[in-house]
Amino acid sequence: MVNRRSAAVFAGVLLIAALTALVVASDGTPLGAAEGKGSDSGLPVPRFVSLKADRVNVRRGPSTDQAISWVFSRAGLPVEIIAETVNWRRVRDSEGSDGWVFHSLLSGRRTALISPWAKESEAVPLYSRASQSAGVVAELQPNVLGDIESCDGEWCEIVVGDYSGYVQQELLWGAYRGEIIN
Repeated sequence: MVNRRSAAVFAGVLLIAALTALVVASDGTPLGAAEGKGSDSGLPVPRFVSLKADRVNVRRGPSTDQAISWVFSRAGLPVEIIAETVNWRRVRDSEGSDGWVFHSLLSGRRTALISPWAKESEAVPLYSRASQSAGVVAELQPNVLGDIESCDGEWCEIVVGDYSGYVQQELLWGAYRGEIIN
């Protein structure tokens, strides 16, 4: 016969185990994190951010004990946060690779890559106004990095080096289609 105290302890252990399984997936990702708000930040997930540093380790899991999968080597690159834990963000790059980055290595500054999926010969026009009938300020090559000033859901005003102008939002990786950025 099991005494009441042992049964209560056993039930408590089972309850804690069940709650832990509901809250965290096997890779450390909070369940539901990719469906709305981040577990720690309260910010939307997914969302775009950029890299703060020229060297950012991307790990297999949300811990410095996890192996480094690769290293980003360019500050300002846009990445998409697809999940988060308290101090770690699971990010995806423009090529679709994902891994974990320590939160302090990311910035809320919005940047974009010009059509990284395009062939190198497919230049993207930077217009003087948000219209295809406007004058072309520059021809931007794929994978050129720019700072997003604003987006109206169809066009984004961006700055690339000494040039500023407008690019159709669907040609950028770093802003969602239809997203408004002020």
